[in-house]
Amino acid sequence: FLIKQEYLPGRHRVFSGVCFLQRIDKGGKTKGLVNFFSADNFHDIAFPAQPSCLKIQLKTSIFFQPTMKPPTKLLSSIAFFLTAAYSPCAEKPVHVFILSGQSNMAGMNPATGFAPEAKKLFPGDEVVYFKIARGGQPIRLWVEEWNDIAGKHDLKPRINATTYYKPILERFAAITKEHPNPKSVTFCWMQGERDAKEQLSSAYTDAMKQLIANLRRDLKQPGMNFVIGRLSDCRNDKSWESVRQSQVNVANADPRGSWVDCDDLNDKEKNGVKRNDLHYTKEGYELLGRRYARQAKALITGKTPAKNGRPD
Repeated sequence: FLIKQEYLPGRHRVFSGVCFLQRIDKGGKTKGLVNFFSADNFHDIAFPAQPSCLKIQLKTSIFFQPTMKPPTKLLSSIAFFLTAAYSPCAEKPVHVFILSGQSNMAGMNPATGFAPEAKKLFPGDEVVYFKIARGGQPIRLWVEEWNDIAGKHDLKPRINATTYYKPILERFAAITKEHPNPKSVTFCWMQGERDAKEQLSSAYTDAMKQLIANLRRDLKQPGMNFVIGRLSDCRNDKSWESVRQSQVNVANADPRGSWVDCDDLNDKEKNGVKRNDLHYTKEGYELLGRRYARQAKALITGKTPAKNGRPD
């Protein structure tokens, strides 16, 4: 006789929850189910898509010689053990983070700063994140309404496609297939350098608000949090300072918004000369990720984020 238990995704008819018994002839061919238990033991069990909570192997086989009598007590014990192991377990709370922006977001490796900090801040929960970022890109490539916004500020229309917005929706949709009810969703943004350089700062506040509103609508997450990385101090012209102030204002005006300071992330030295660079140091990128996670933690738990953008 063979007791064979298999993990089957979805909802399936399973003998005694997770066990069934097959007769095997001398040639190794199965001869159908052998019912040692009452039919009442048949029932449906919904298995999780990813059995992260399971502590046993997904396949278990035990062989007995055909001449042996069925060891009923042993079979019952195995059935009980496997059923208990595969009984529905509560899914861990899931926190989804969307990382997006231009070069300083592209340059941040989430695995070295953000992810370790987030896992430390949410012990026992599952942290899921993805990144959509590319250097040198203006906010208009995320905001479909940018041309209309530009017109209100006497700026010329400039876009015909929102290259980086749809990928966010697609990646999030894939995540929610596995985690349909995340406990929290947080959008982390690091962008603005291109808009400041192109003297488009007057439209930045409205564009940033529109991007957040669009994400909350299209992701069906009206309570989505967001954390904005404020432009660093590598420049001090009027347009650059205007974008910096817009980022802080947008964050402070929304109860689910916050921002992080980047002025201390770009301090570099070359030939004995110190400078505030456009891009951050390795340590700066790691600290940027930790600050995102810390500010997000405050928003998610209903606490006040660090007002200076430098959470401890």
